[in-house]
Amino acid sequence: MTKSSQRNAYGEELLAICRENNNVVVLDADLCGGTQSIQIEKGKRESFYEMGIGEQNMITAAAGLALAGKIPVANSFAVFICGRSFEQIRQGVCLPELNVKVVGASCGLSDFADGATHQAFEDMALMRVLPHMTVFSPADAQEARKAIRAAIALKGPCYIRINRNELPDVTTADTPLEIGKPALMADGRDVAICATGHMVARSLDARDILAGRGVQARVLNFSTIKPLDPAAVRAAVGPCPRILTVEEHSVVGGLGAAVLEALADNPIPLRRHGIRDAYGESAEKYEKILEKHNLTPEKIAEAAAIP
Repeated sequence: MTKSSQRNAYGEELLAICRENNNVVVLDADLCGGTQSIQIEKGKRESFYEMGIGEQNMITAAAGLALAGKIPVANSFAVFICGRSFEQIRQGVCLPELNVKVVGASCGLSDFADGATHQAFEDMALMRVLPHMTVFSPADAQEARKAIRAAIALKGPCYIRINRNELPDVTTADTPLEIGKPALMADGRDVAICATGHMVARSLDARDILAGRGVQARVLNFSTIKPLDPAAVRAAVGPCPRILTVEEHSVVGGLGAAVLEALADNPIPLRRHGIRDAYGESAEKYEKILEKHNLTPEKIAEAAAIP
């Protein structure tokens, strides 16, 4: 598979949106190089606000801009914008249902070099628990473009998590992103692998491993974690008698929990594969820390093969 930078694609698409719509404004908390909102600072300076190291103030300012009729997009690392400013997002954005878009860069373990303080394994759980919030988790660069487009078009609070690294291209410009509905990436009848973010590519690789062992795996891409349409989830799982969820996020409160909740009235046996109640750590390479947390195609295949 070819690879593309998810954060670069996000920055490019956001700049294009700003050039199309003067009501879209972009805020950043002194991390514009890491979030790639620097592309708006350089390409359309009048739409960009540098807020300094102050996510709480940035979200409050974004709420004010939304009340004034703007469509603010607030950027920082996922661990800071979700954790440090949770109260402001809850009280100032979601409670009044304001049209603010929150973007968390360097999600999951993707900021491998900076260690546990900069790695966000709880961001989806924090954001999806909030009423009125829509949560996007794009699989690759193309879906990052589609996610920010969809968020801008949707009236109300949205959260998008963005990976720091180049990721395999598993979708195309023509692949639809439907809010609340998983997309079928590969068919199979023995087990449904429900994946999100970078884990979609890894789950497709795991499917190849399973095929060599006589297991037919269906791979589903969950581009949105909230909302989830229970009927759409059940239809996507199809004839598979069991499910494996795979996420670069804690197994507490993330995709696995969301799928379990969606199927609660008519459950299917389900195993969750993700970060298991642990913090990250510094690593020389992204691959190394993914290996530490068993987020490899081999480990995904192993988990999927267990009845």
